[in-house]
Amino acid sequence: MRAGKQVIFIFSDHSSKLKILIVDDSEMNRSILADMLGDEYEIMEAQNGAEALAILQKHSLEIALVLLDVVMPQMDGFGVLSVMNQKQWIEEIPVIMISAESSSSQVERAYELGVTDFIARLFDALIVHRRVVNTILLYAKQKRLVGIVADQIYEKERTSSLMVNILSHIVEFRNGESGRHIIHVRTLTELLLRQLLQITNRYPLSEMEISLITTASALHDIGKIAIDEKILNKPGRLTEEECAHMKTHSLVGAEMLARLPAYQDEPLIRTACEICRWHHERYDGHGYPDGLKGDEIPISAQIVALADVYDALTSERVYKPAFTHEKALEMIQDGKCGAFSPLLLECLRQVAPTLQEELKKAINQADKYAVRNMTQELLRHEELVASERSLRLLDRERMKYNFFAAVAEEIQFEYSPEPAMLTLSAWGARRLGLNEVIMDPEHDLQLSQILGPDVWRELSKALHSTTPERPVVNYECPFSCSGEVRWYRIVTQALWSGDEPPQYMGAIGKAMDIHDSHMKLTDLEKRASHDSLTGLLNHASAQERIRQRMADDPDGHYALVMLDLDRFKSANDNFGHIFGDRILQYVARKLKNSTRGGDIVARVGGDEFLIFLEYDQDVEPIIRRIFNTLNGEYEGFSISISMGVARTTVAGEDYTALFHAADQALYAVKRSGRRQYLFYDSSMKQMLSAISPIDSETEGKQGGDNK
Repeated sequence: MRAGKQVIFIFSDHSSKLKILIVDDSEMNRSILADMLGDEYEIMEAQNGAEALAILQKHSLEIALVLLDVVMPQMDGFGVLSVMNQKQWIEEIPVIMISAESSSSQVERAYELGVTDFIARLFDALIVHRRVVNTILLYAKQKRLVGIVADQIYEKERTSSLMVNILSHIVEFRNGESGRHIIHVRTLTELLLRQLLQITNRYPLSEMEISLITTASALHDIGKIAIDEKILNKPGRLTEEECAHMKTHSLVGAEMLARLPAYQDEPLIRTACEICRWHHERYDGHGYPDGLKGDEIPISAQIVALADVYDALTSERVYKPAFTHEKALEMIQDGKCGAFSPLLLECLRQVAPTLQEELKKAINQADKYAVRNMTQELLRHEELVASERSLRLLDRERMKYNFFAAVAEEIQFEYSPEPAMLTLSAWGARRLGLNEVIMDPEHDLQLSQILGPDVWRELSKALHSTTPERPVVNYECPFSCSGEVRWYRIVTQALWSGDEPPQYMGAIGKAMDIHDSHMKLTDLEKRASHDSLTGLLNHASAQERIRQRMADDPDGHYALVMLDLDRFKSANDNFGHIFGDRILQYVARKLKNSTRGGDIVARVGGDEFLIFLEYDQDVEPIIRRIFNTLNGEYEGFSISISMGVARTTVAGEDYTALFHAADQALYAVKRSGRRQYLFYDSSMKQMLSAISPIDSETEGKQGGDNK
């Protein structure tokens, strides 16, 4: 350590006292209550409803009780109670209402909104103290009871699921299959069930029924425990007699479950019986054992049948090698593995793009070592009930979040829509000169002065348009703060509930300064990042932003589009360069209007443009819409567009490879006649490198494009 330098570590000793929030517009009343309770409790104060909500937003896990006045400016006590109900704080935080009035209507309204007790002024110290202590003790006992019950339910469900898996894996072991078959079938069963609910209301399944079918799917082949291992693991083709014996496993499994003495009325057993007996029935009636047809077959058995067939095709067996994902889908869709419901085939088609990733994720989550470590950790603290464990873990996460938010010096935020509330990190609020909690941010004057009048509305609209599978939104805009204008990149993730259908719950995110220096954003900087003719980003700036976007969300599905105007040189030759510039400006406007706010659009050079976009399942409809929008006529000149498209799923996740692939696809369009779009595939890989200088020069003369 250098001389003269001293390092001092300061550790803060957090009080172990429970926290009480006193909400009253009268400082005298707050002081009286604080004097009564301050020796035993840590007191927090708010002088109106808005301040109370700001404190609750940040400290809801710590506050043991709220003493709430009725009549206050900005937001009264009933307004605070309404918000506490919307955010479900009232379920965890008891509220004692305080009022000088005690009319029956006011008291009734307070109790309807969830208050635990009601205290009238003037204050009696003994009564206030006793009611506070009683209320806190009552809620503590309730939480402990809830925790004990939650532990018992969790342990029962975990044990039941564990036993189902053990029994299923015993069957798999005899059958010579990998332990992944059950996990795959369960995962695909749940995916198909949820997709089915998205596209039709023909099967109104509840969350409980989805869980039952998914769990019971693990028992679909339990009847194989009665099949001779020589037949189960025979590498060659089965004889007719062996095949008939193998088919008995569906009936045997159903009968084994149906004969369980004490559990015949259990929903799980009834569902498992359905699946065991009928998961080899087929939609056209050509299955076994009962030859059921169409919806005579329970939907549980139909879905498990499809999941079972897919995994059987894509897995190696003693009698066959594994087929590829694509080949398995083709065989199923073509009816080579029996007939399935058209609705279920559509479900399979829709989940297919992410299916392999989901199956891999399910295997990773089922890692027995992770489960073992978690169990050991829980056993170390077996004296704690679930609610106490949860509160400790949540409190630890909150402290970690506050610490990292402070040292990171980032503008971090959380948004909840009901009520509309924006909560900023302490550093972010200081940086922007705003309050940490902003009610109704869309109409907040200070926030609109910093962001501009429409930014929050546009960002909120983009968040609402996300999905639980693709929740991330990237947005760039200038911040005007302390007389300084700087560009920020806002990266935010929408929060969705686990309901069916999912409900939008708000968002979390952060805003990052795009520039490293602290200089003002000058006209020179603007010119450095944007094309002067069209106002679009230039190629260098677009490349930087695309790389950053891909780094921020490496799991996203991205497409890069290269496009140019066919025979654009003729516009300059026949109408002049000024007219040619107007065409480029017109195309640029069309591009901006036909793309989304989060897409990156740039002019690469000459008549060549670039689009970078993110998509969910199928990008082709988006490309087709943009393509049709651009082709048309401008002041008598026919505008013809050629487009080459590269996707990260095909070309790779590196920007250079993606750009090169899109360029190759664009060249393929030029070679095949122009005015169309093509997606890059491996057949185009060597196309550009294979062109000789003479071919390239000839192609340029024939096309007449001004590159």
